[in-house]
Amino acid sequence: MPMDDRTRIELEAAVYRRLVEHLRTRADVQNIDMMNLAGFCRNCLSNWMKDAADAKDIPMSKDESREIVYGMPYDEWRKLHQKEASAEQKAAFEKSHPKH
Repeated sequence: MPMDDRTRIELEAAVYRRLVEHLRTRADVQNIDMMNLAGFCRNCLSNWMKDAADAKDIPMSKDESREIVYGMPYDEWRKLHQKEASAEQKAAFEKSHPKH
């Protein structure tokens, strides 16, 4: 069944909002683990948000895009949830993302 562009965009936006909400509730999952397993993390999502804003000439800082994704200032999220990456996590990251 064909779908019009507006409906597709509304569905995509709903999926994005659900993904972001899911990631907010799973603060136990570290960004480095997401990068090692999936090749993207919360920071990637916030960078993509900023890229989209830039493409539309909408002013948005990196901090603002991160707050959209994290639901709070990034520094606050880091203090509450981020743990030091283990040597194994860092090695896996370097192996899978040497240019990141």
